[in-house]
Amino acid sequence: MINYIQPNQPINLRRQMTSLSVTIMGCGAWGGTIAHYLDQLGHSVTAWSKFPEEIDQLHSSRKHPFISDLVFPDSIRFTSDIHKSLTKARIIVIAIPSHSVRDLLKEVNGLISDAVMVVNLSKGIENNTLMTMSQVIADEGKIEPKNIVTLYGPSHAEEVALRMPTTLVAAGSSEDSAVFVQDNFSSETLRVYTTSDILGVELGGSVKNVIAIAAGIIDGIGFGDNTKAALITRGISEITRLGEKMGANPDTFSGLSGVGDLIVTCLSKHSRNRYVGEEIGKGRTLEKILDGMKMVAEGVKTTESVYQLQKKHTISMPISTAVYNVLYRGKNAQQEVKELMTRDLTIEKRY
Repeated sequence: MINYIQPNQPINLRRQMTSLSVTIMGCGAWGGTIAHYLDQLGHSVTAWSKFPEEIDQLHSSRKHPFISDLVFPDSIRFTSDIHKSLTKARIIVIAIPSHSVRDLLKEVNGLISDAVMVVNLSKGIENNTLMTMSQVIADEGKIEPKNIVTLYGPSHAEEVALRMPTTLVAAGSSEDSAVFVQDNFSSETLRVYTTSDILGVELGGSVKNVIAIAAGIIDGIGFGDNTKAALITRGISEITRLGEKMGANPDTFSGLSGVGDLIVTCLSKHSRNRYVGEEIGKGRTLEKILDGMKMVAEGVKTTESVYQLQKKHTISMPISTAVYNVLYRGKNAQQEVKELMTRDLTIEKRY
């Protein structure tokens, strides 16, 4: 494989940048990749994990267990001391599974000043509250929305680690905050756009994981390109329909966190959500699939939240409902496909 830029080669910045103190909360594949990337940009990086054994392994080996191309320089500090990790932070990057975000914010409540920018990478919609991650961060962490930016887009950690050209979108209620993240995260290998539609970005980046499970199911069953194209097209229609009803800008779902993230998650071998669906399509149970996974497939929990959202807003999301039926009601995947194909016929609408 030819790398655009070698993983440990210094990155040329798009503009002059001031080195900032950045804390990465979470040392999984995405958190570890962003920690390495921001260090290469010249920031002072601390990476935190609540698992001391994970920190010990990273500190001693300087290698990431999930991404062999990541070799961490000594300049990155690893710690499991949450208070110590936040002491000097100007930017805090949250890169943990979405169902753990509220517990993390409970632990750091009162430790994050108004001068700190919180960048959310976690994708999901919280069960029961049906909040997006920025809403959870603001609610539990008592953090002003203007200090929260969500950074989403088609970005497999395995490819970002190899410095393959990647584009993301920084979404925040404050334009200044979104531009701040854009300026401090962009380089010749990672291009960041901005938007004020943080709700649309978070819905697109979260609900696409549900559609990705469906994409995996049709792969596991053995269907082909026609089926996958239909799924992606109608899937983005469902996401847009939900977003528009909740107050998001429909145009957002034509962008990076909508159709962009949906395509990469539905098609890629790196996608954990697609993998879960593929194994279900092959006949395995969800419990056994999850027991054998080391990383989290966010779409499993998000499916339950999306099902509740569509009921709350009284809209039709047949693909998402089919995924819910398979995951939580034990319905047969092939039968769900048949029912999707034999529903009442209608006209094609954008959403």
